[in-house]
This record gives sequence, C-alpha cells and structure tokens, in this order.
Amino acid sequence: MSESPTFEELFRNCRRTAVHLEMRDAYMMTDPAFTDWQAGVDLDPAERWADWHAIVTEATARGVEVRRARIVSVPVSEYIRFEYAVTDGLNIAAGEDVRWLSRRRATEISLPGNDFWLFDSRLVVVNHFDGEGENMDLEVTEDPDVAKLCEAAFEAVWQRATPHAEFRPAE
Repeated sequence: MSESPTFEELFRNCRRTAVHLEMRDAYMMTDPAFTDWQAGVDLDPAERWADWHAIVTEATARGVEVRRARIVSVPVSEYIRFEYAVTDGLNIAAGEDVRWLSRRRATEISLPGNDFWLFDSRLVVVNHFDGEGENMDLEVTEDPDVAKLCEAAFEAVWQRATPHAEFRPAE
C-alpha cells in the first residue's frame, strides 16, 4: 500500500471483522485521560473519546464484529485498572466484545511481537510503541502470512480469555 489509511477509513471499509490484540501492561502514561483518572476526575469515556466511539459504533451498526483481547499481567498495573474502568463506557458501549487473558495463561500461545489490529482477516495494522508505551508509528501490511499469524494468535487468545463482564482485576 502506498499510503496508510486512517483508522476511520479502515473501519469504514471493514465488512466483517475487526480484531485488536493488546499485549502491554501500560500505554501512553502521559495521556491526559489517564492522568485525569489517576487524579480522581470522573470520565465519560464515550464523550472523552467521541471520535473513536462514533467510528466503532458505526462499524458495529453495519454488522462488523469488533473484538478486543488484552493480555495482562496479574496483579494488573495501574494503567490496566484505568483501561478496565473505561471499558464499559467506551468499548462495550460502542459494541465491542472485550476479553482479558492473564499473561500466565498465554505462555503456550505463539504471539506476534507487537500489538495489532486485523481487519477482515487480511489487513494488519501493527502498533509500534517505545519502551515507555508511547505510540511511535503504525505499519500496515496485507501480507497473507502476517495476517494468518495474527489471526491464529488472536483466536488462541480469545478462546482462553475471560469475557469483560466476568474479569476482575486483582488489586
């Protein structure tokens, strides 16, 4: 692909499935929403991330199945407690299905080296982060071998993971 599509374009063009695998215990620690949450500020996730909420809601309304799996260390980090706290109001409210998997239960799964989105089992968006969890860049590929690896990894995680409604982050 010559030019990377935006996330809005990816979701708009998606017809069947959009899956996201997250494997870090912290992301973007400088995110104002995270620092507000740490300070006890009440957050309305659908309002705070209105663009994201709208993109996902529109895709799920068209029948796109959006699933997100998070592999986390247990006990969870403060950042994962934040993600858990906003998941109902953001991800679930937009129509995503979310599951959580303890890192200990992921040992036997072959995983790619980076978080990714997989659209319609063919287009992979690889998320690259620095050591502090700050977003560096995205890599977009339609390589069938990469898509197959990511799909297999996601499905293996999904099968072992706990649905969001049943997951309880350890204090």
